[in-house]
Amino acid sequence: MRELGRLLAEVSACVCKCKHMGNTGGMGIDVSGLGDFIRDQRDQAQMSLRQLAKAADVSNPYLSQVERGLRKPSAEILGRIAQGLRISAETLYVQAGILAQRAGDDTVTTAIAADRTITERQRTTLLQIYAAFQAENQATATNNASETSDVETLNDESTTEVSHGSE
Repeated sequence: MRELGRLLAEVSACVCKCKHMGNTGGMGIDVSGLGDFIRDQRDQAQMSLRQLAKAADVSNPYLSQVERGLRKPSAEILGRIAQGLRISAETLYVQAGILAQRAGDDTVTTAIAADRTITERQRTTLLQIYAAFQAENQATATNNASETSDVETLNDESTTEVSHGSE
């Protein structure tokens, strides 16, 4: 829940503080693929438009317009739709172009986001652990590359000294 709050705060910094539903100010939400993505997720969850609208606490016509790409939902509405679909809000924010895609294997992050047997909190925790492992591995790879570069530099210097000494 804390992670969802952080994401909402991050997104809200970008979004207009206007109370009007769907008004995102100057921020460019990509609605072209968002509606299709929401519809696909709804179909996978075997939910009707009416069921999702009720779960997300939005009107049927509004949700229908979002799915058809006619409305730009706010970050708050996206969060409620995600909750209704039982997927991470981050997934919808990425689809909408509000947040950048996390680095890593899309198969892993998509599988975690789509797993309906875990809670939102567990999903967020898994993604955080995965991101921490990636960061650790990246740091290790960077250090190894740096050490390899240092060894190569030392080898080059000693080869140069040997060739100068034989002249």
